[in-house]
Amino acid sequence: MNDTITLRGFVASEVKSSTTTRGTSTASFRLGTTERRYDRTSNTWVDGNTNWYTVQSFRYLAGHVGCSVKKGQRVIVIGKLRLRQWEHEGRIYHVAEIDAESVGHDLMWGSANFTRMNGTSASADSNPSGEAAGKPGDPGIEWEAGDNEQAPPEDETETVDVDDPDGAGPLVVNTTTGELLGAGA
Repeated sequence: MNDTITLRGFVASEVKSSTTTRGTSTASFRLGTTERRYDRTSNTWVDGNTNWYTVQSFRYLAGHVGCSVKKGQRVIVIGKLRLRQWEHEGRIYHVAEIDAESVGHDLMWGSANFTRMNGTSASADSNPSGEAAGKPGDPGIEWEAGDNEQAPPEDETETVDVDDPDGAGPLVVNTTTGELLGAGA
């Protein structure tokens, strides 16, 4: 089975980070998802069954998961579902694994402060679609306008009239994406 699935749940274990013999970064953790329903007879919310998954991530996602995700946090995971079974001492065991494509905090339960990695986290060889990473004009990157219909737009930055809380001057914001690019003009 190789289906894409989206899960909301809680991180039930510490993230285990490692590197394969070929140098690929990995990170994994256990994810629990519990069904909640409203019981009209008792007028209360009741927890249902808890499903357990092992979430596995690789390469740059693994590094980000290792730095960002902690036990007890609520997360949303998108990835490929794999159901495996094996036999040990006459018993058959089953496990549900998720090969994560995206992992993020569930903002229904709290707030997060996102920090975008600049160029070092998404290289061209980690891009699953095979398209070049970067933007037109970057050295070593050639955009094929015919492949994508048109090249992506240039980033438009603008200095906004909000002082940096650290007192370093005005903040610079990408007006296309709304991303905070750094302090100072």
